[in-house]
Amino acid sequence: MKSIFTLIFTVTLSIFTFSQTINLTSFATGLSSIVEITHAGDNRLFIVEQAGIIKILNPNGAINATPFLDISSLVEFGGERGLLGLAFAPDYATSGRFYINYTDNSSVTEPNTVIARYTVSSNPNIANSSGTILLTYKQPFPNHNAGKLAFGKDNFLYIGSGDGGSAGDPGDRAQDVTSHFGKLLRIDVSGASYTIPTTNPYANSANGASDPRPEIFAIGLRNPWKFSFDKDNGDLWIADVGQKGYEEINKVTNSGTPGDNYGWRCYEGINHPFDITGNCPSGGFNNTVSPVAEYAHTGVGCTGSITGGYLYRGTLYPDFSGKYFFADYCKRTIGILTNTGTSWSLASQTPNITNNWTTFGEDVNGELYIASNSTIYKISDANLSTNGFSKFDFKLYYTSFKGIITLDLNARFNKVKSLSIQNILGQTIITKNTINKQVVEISTENYNSGLYFVEIQLKDNSRAVKKFIIN
Repeated sequence: MKSIFTLIFTVTLSIFTFSQTINLTSFATGLSSIVEITHAGDNRLFIVEQAGIIKILNPNGAINATPFLDISSLVEFGGERGLLGLAFAPDYATSGRFYINYTDNSSVTEPNTVIARYTVSSNPNIANSSGTILLTYKQPFPNHNAGKLAFGKDNFLYIGSGDGGSAGDPGDRAQDVTSHFGKLLRIDVSGASYTIPTTNPYANSANGASDPRPEIFAIGLRNPWKFSFDKDNGDLWIADVGQKGYEEINKVTNSGTPGDNYGWRCYEGINHPFDITGNCPSGGFNNTVSPVAEYAHTGVGCTGSITGGYLYRGTLYPDFSGKYFFADYCKRTIGILTNTGTSWSLASQTPNITNNWTTFGEDVNGELYIASNSTIYKISDANLSTNGFSKFDFKLYYTSFKGIITLDLNARFNKVKSLSIQNILGQTIITKNTINKQVVEISTENYNSGLYFVEIQLKDNSRAVKKFIIN
């Protein structure tokens, strides 16, 4: 007969002994060229494949047979070109709007980067097939397309743009405000097309060929792969791929100051001059946003290519709380930045599974995922610690002859918004959204042996988690 143990007690099992902190578990396979993982405010994950297809990944790890959107007929796919970005509008639940960033197939040598708006159909799992193009700019080289899209706390759409490609930014585009390249762009997409936020640094530009581009919010980026906003406070994190010496991570409060200069091509990393012969800031490096962390290239060949991630705001792994996760495509490592109080301390490790990491993902609860070309992995703490993460506590009991878990939610049960159980893969086994009694019983008769998490979410969105093992 199956038995169950709550991890309120000390359980000694060899499978819990890891030398590293980060543990990866396969969550979904059979995908292709994954470049983005995001959510639409619910428990589904949307997976962007570079060839031009968006698929829906469900909480149980199943992928919908019909794609959410297929624009492969519009996309130039290969190298660093393709469908690269996806962001759902803050009001997606009512507007049904979402935005994509792709390289079109209008030209083999100089295709366009396209920012377009699409909408969901009457079927929440399928989008309407036609969209509205909002913004385009022609790519002079096949690399450094960047492509990330994300909404900030200000509800404006931010667009990451690479420096145009080749090597060393030969056109000095990242510092050229008449160019869209090497920039963080910001637009207001709440209307029929898009408008320029009045606080953009060049919002009043005449927008002629020799005038600053009004969409610019910040300049001086090489190839920002990727950027993200802190789910709690809106702080902006940008991982910028380096040229020959250093990979860098930038962090600014909120979204930063309009007109921020991140330094490229004048500098890379923390005050390492690269090419200061062009349009560099008059005050030198001191007039740029200094990265909070860097790491140097070592060895030969592919020695560094950063993949930006997220600051952990989930609830399952409290030891991860407030730490920024990133990876390196070349080194196949995963890194963590930890706030020491006065600075950020960087540490990288080789997880239990190694691969060329292409993107991170964050689900609606703040839990993190990472992807290689075809597989998505759930990130977990090898120490499996969940103690002391919430002021809310509940009791868990097991009736062995019935195979039933009993949850005593205490007198505050009416504060509970939802109850869910997940397995070690992060797949949701059961969710209850209506809790109207203090004691809840759940049958585990059909559960496989293994580790499970019981998560209670309160109406104030705080969470409490307990774990149990069935063997």
